[in-house]
Amino acid sequence: MQTSYIGGINILESGAKGDGITDDTDAIQAAINLTAERGGGKIYFPYTRGGYRIAKPATEPSRAQLVVPPGVHNIILEGEMPCRMLNAYIVRSPMPGLGITKGTSFQLRTDNTRIFSDWDAPEEHDPQARPWSLLGCVEGTSLRGKFSAVMFSIRNLEFRAKLNPDIMYPTQSAANLQNISRINIQDCQFCLTNNVGDHESGKHLLPNPCHTAGLIASGDQNDNNVLRNVAAQGFRYGFVFGEHVVADYLYVHNCEQAIVFHDCSHLSSIGHVVAQHDQKILASTECNLFGMPKGPCYVEIGSIDFEPGAPQYQPEVSNMTHGLWDPENRLHGSLKYHMGYPVGKDWFPREGGKFFKTERFAE
Repeated sequence: MQTSYIGGINILESGAKGDGITDDTDAIQAAINLTAERGGGKIYFPYTRGGYRIAKPATEPSRAQLVVPPGVHNIILEGEMPCRMLNAYIVRSPMPGLGITKGTSFQLRTDNTRIFSDWDAPEEHDPQARPWSLLGCVEGTSLRGKFSAVMFSIRNLEFRAKLNPDIMYPTQSAANLQNISRINIQDCQFCLTNNVGDHESGKHLLPNPCHTAGLIASGDQNDNNVLRNVAAQGFRYGFVFGEHVVADYLYVHNCEQAIVFHDCSHLSSIGHVVAQHDQKILASTECNLFGMPKGPCYVEIGSIDFEPGAPQYQPEVSNMTHGLWDPENRLHGSLKYHMGYPVGKDWFPREGGKFFKTERFAE
């Protein structure tokens, strides 16, 4: 393990290979532990074409493969360059009448600095249970969020949870940061090891009985959560938020619920959202999701640009049913929406949302 801290720890000089074959779990965990012991610092991940493979099973009580230790420290994981956002999000069959003679088939890109899991997490169908995750933190005792660590940041990294092609839904979340009181996420994405669908294989994302999420942000009574240019794709929940969230640009695709709030008594603000083929775009939690209590949610969203999907496209689970899902009328605030395709249609279905204003963006 590197002992010089000028510029932080270079993970390739500390035992990781980044070849997509070697199990880099131990090397990365050792770097996280050492950085926590010294009070904080950067762990730098140079770009590699193969990516950093995480193969060891998650451990209790964190249920995470990579664990942020408890303590008063300030750690950042940083990749080499900002992530290029997202992969394929719809699958088209041949439609000769529209001039489409071939079905869509995609290959996963290799141009992001990525950490990926190939561990099959156990199925967890209890929405209040702690989810299995690639990255997580142990539960603490501080405030309602049960915080154990004070600060954690991620920049320029892609986290890929395993999508087993035999079942076609993920059984683990990407990052569970609910027990960290301050988070800062920039130019990152949280997605899957396989595409959400492919015409040639005939497989596509299916409804998920497991309560998985791309990014679970800090729990209630956190200090601040700042996100800039962050994407989530392919999970049951894209982003799970509480209060004090400030986000300037979110991508969220192919999620059953794209942006979900559990309790937000202090205002959260999101500048712009691009939502493609999400079943429900903005939602309030229907239970104490991941053990986080429900409460009123004060949320302001500047604009949402979305495509709703269509019955002829897969994944079927990603076809939009609601723009706003708030049966218990816990959301307070407003948003403006624009349907990017087909252009000019005024459609943003709601359930509940008595105290939430939705307005079509001026055409």
